[in-house]
Amino acid sequence: MKRLLLILLVLSLKAGAQNSKATTTDTTVTFKVSGACDMCKNRIEETVKIKSVRSANWSVDTKMLTVIFNPSKLSLSKIHKKLAGVGHDTEIEKAKDEIYKQLPACCHYRELDEIAEDRTKNALSVSSPDSLEPNKPVQKTTDEPVLISYAIRGVVLEADKKGSFKPLVGASVVWLGTNKGTSTDTSGVFIISTEGISSRLVVSYTGYTSDTLLITDKNELKIILGSDKLLSEVRLTAKQRSTYLSALNPIRTQIMTEKELFKAACCNLSESFETNPSVDVSYNDAVTGSKQIQLLGLSGNYTQLTVENLPGPRGLATTLGLNSIAGPWVESIQLNKGVGSVANGFESIAGQINIELKKPEKAEQLYANVYINDMGKTDLNLILTQKIGKKWSTALLLHDNFLYNKTVDFNKDGFRDLPTGNQFSAMNRWKFDDGKGFLTQFGIKLLTDSRTGGEIAFNPGDDKLTTNHYGLGITTERYEGFAKIGYVFPGKKYKSVGLQVSAFNHQQDSYFGLTSYQAEQQNFYANLIYQSILGSTKHKFRTGLSFVADKYEEDFNTRNFKRTETVPGAFFEYTFTPVEKFNIVAGLRADDNNLFGWFVTPRVHVRYEPVKGTTIRLSAGRGQRTANILAENTSVLVSSRQLNISSASIDKAYGLDPESAWNKGISIDQKFKLGGRDGIFSLDYFRNDFENQVVVDLEDPGQVKFYNLSGRSFSNSFQAEMNYELFRKFDLRLAYRFFDVRSTYGNALLQKPFTAKHRAFANLAYEIQDWKIDFTYSYNGTKRIPSTAGNPVPYQRLNFSPSFGLMNAQVSKSFGKKHPFEIYAGGENLTNYFQKDVIISPEEPFNSFFDASLVWGPVSGRLFYMGWRFKLK
Repeated sequence: MKRLLLILLVLSLKAGAQNSKATTTDTTVTFKVSGACDMCKNRIEETVKIKSVRSANWSVDTKMLTVIFNPSKLSLSKIHKKLAGVGHDTEIEKAKDEIYKQLPACCHYRELDEIAEDRTKNALSVSSPDSLEPNKPVQKTTDEPVLISYAIRGVVLEADKKGSFKPLVGASVVWLGTNKGTSTDTSGVFIISTEGISSRLVVSYTGYTSDTLLITDKNELKIILGSDKLLSEVRLTAKQRSTYLSALNPIRTQIMTEKELFKAACCNLSESFETNPSVDVSYNDAVTGSKQIQLLGLSGNYTQLTVENLPGPRGLATTLGLNSIAGPWVESIQLNKGVGSVANGFESIAGQINIELKKPEKAEQLYANVYINDMGKTDLNLILTQKIGKKWSTALLLHDNFLYNKTVDFNKDGFRDLPTGNQFSAMNRWKFDDGKGFLTQFGIKLLTDSRTGGEIAFNPGDDKLTTNHYGLGITTERYEGFAKIGYVFPGKKYKSVGLQVSAFNHQQDSYFGLTSYQAEQQNFYANLIYQSILGSTKHKFRTGLSFVADKYEEDFNTRNFKRTETVPGAFFEYTFTPVEKFNIVAGLRADDNNLFGWFVTPRVHVRYEPVKGTTIRLSAGRGQRTANILAENTSVLVSSRQLNISSASIDKAYGLDPESAWNKGISIDQKFKLGGRDGIFSLDYFRNDFENQVVVDLEDPGQVKFYNLSGRSFSNSFQAEMNYELFRKFDLRLAYRFFDVRSTYGNALLQKPFTAKHRAFANLAYEIQDWKIDFTYSYNGTKRIPSTAGNPVPYQRLNFSPSFGLMNAQVSKSFGKKHPFEIYAGGENLTNYFQKDVIISPEEPFNSFFDASLVWGPVSGRLFYMGWRFKLK
């Protein structure tokens, strides 16, 4: 019995010693594992929970994985390989592309990292208003000795061999021995709370040597990480998500990436919004082929259109401008409703659309695109980029489209549904970055466009400006130059100064039946911006000076309109961010228009996140613009209407006052998870009230009247939208929108013509291996048609259009990985719905009742197309 007890005692001591040894030999390591969501968290932790691993915890916020394991039985490299084997990059192992692509869409972290990298580069070109947003503070823990609670702020930079500094976006900042931390924002800035956690801060970034700091006071930190040659560089090559919201920006900005644009053919900018429920695109008339956008129920004139934050198609180019920007040139589109930032000017009333073009430093070396449809329209695009040394890069962008089939006539009225002709555009851009904070971009663009429309039998050589056959011709030449110069102060990445400059000359020679219209516009624009902080990154500001000059000369038949308009101005914008959940941007600018005098533009934007996943934004502000009544309403020139301008003075633009309005809005974005898949539900409401508006009155069928508003003019816009991944790689987008847009015409408050009160929208996108399938349906409610009661009965139209639906679809297939080659085919207006009585009196186009401007629906029917894309990286 004693011997048995002795044996049991020995065995017990031995087991205890082994347990003690196992406990004392367990090691805790923390390293970065890329991921994006809670599904990633579950996958990462379950993958690591293998034999010899006691615990594993991965943070969605910091991307840091803390593992407690026995290194004598399990190597750290094996843990890295297991994580890469399920699709997650680590510091020393990269997941294979084919494994990564099998992850659910919400887990595609590479594209999120790529977005952060893009925003950093944009910040250096002084075009990002939210470049210094702080990150989420951590919660209290008791792993370390208790410290007095306060916030630590700092910036994490990288230093190259020449001593140049650049911000590190997404660098991990974690309290030693915990998984509590944050990551740097788009300017390398972070905010982290002590709250009794630890006294040592670990800063790390993939490919760089980690640094551990002893925190003893509240001073702001500047941390410089050197390159670590022991760590292999992770190269991010995945695409971004198709459409996403800028999370920290108080201005609700929706970014449409190239992936979104590829859902349709997108030959030009006017076709880039087919899968976006916020923007309407419709034909201006039945003859010219020009299109216009509508945002918040207002015409595109009230939406500020910019190209890389420089003036885009405006003035004379307003009507045909959407057709002048080639779709394949576009890298992304940034859309915000309501007033924008005062740093971008004063003209935004309904919203702002900013176009980002392909960049020479990161675009493909070769991109080629060919498109052709069954009507005979052909588009050719070629983009070439080249890096010259370490500091220079350049790009050449070419576009050509043509249509010579003049027999396209779906409603058999004898008129071409689309004009024939050719458009060619080219752009050459350069970029210089010395790596020490100085950066410059400059380039030139040119556009030539020649269009002929009207009756099928019209021959310009014999019939131009005669009554033989009705015809129109529009010849456009446009030349542009631009430059951006920026400097980021070394060691102070939050502090920068930039200058934006552009100029263009736009000439248009056109005729519409017996009406001739020639016009020229010369424009110069300059914007100087300085941004920094006030004491800390909680208080940021931007201030600067701007100057806009336009010289117009227009000849309309025998009438001549000339004006030179100059507007110098100054602005100041303050951003307050006490915590990540709340920030406010308040801006004020003052401008002096030589024709209309001084005016002030106040704007404010507020963002609040009461709970995680719920974001509320408020905005309010004023906008002002000068109407270009002829260039913006060329559709009425395709009619027999007489021009009637009611003005009190000849000193102003056409004798009319500038347009001004106040816009107020609220939006709520709610993230949710259903069936383990992420979604977002959004609501927004905007109200616009005009102080003055140049009214375009078509209520008399014999004339078009232009006059200053005398009464009320307003718009109410409500939209509900849901984006959800129904199942793996199958995305659903649903939306409903309601408009109440009214203006005073004469003495009557009437609904704005050609604007549907109700619109519904659905988009389905499915990816399976190398196939992509997209389907879009849009429902358009009834629209009011201007009165034609003054016409004889055969030339009258109904007061309201019928409602109708449109369907578009596209299928694309990719081939190869190293040199992707993609073919695509699709159809537009699949139900073959078109407006049959689109022209009044087409058989007698020179009588007093002819009118091709009353367009409420598609002017042509079903269309099929195909094309291919080739990219050489």
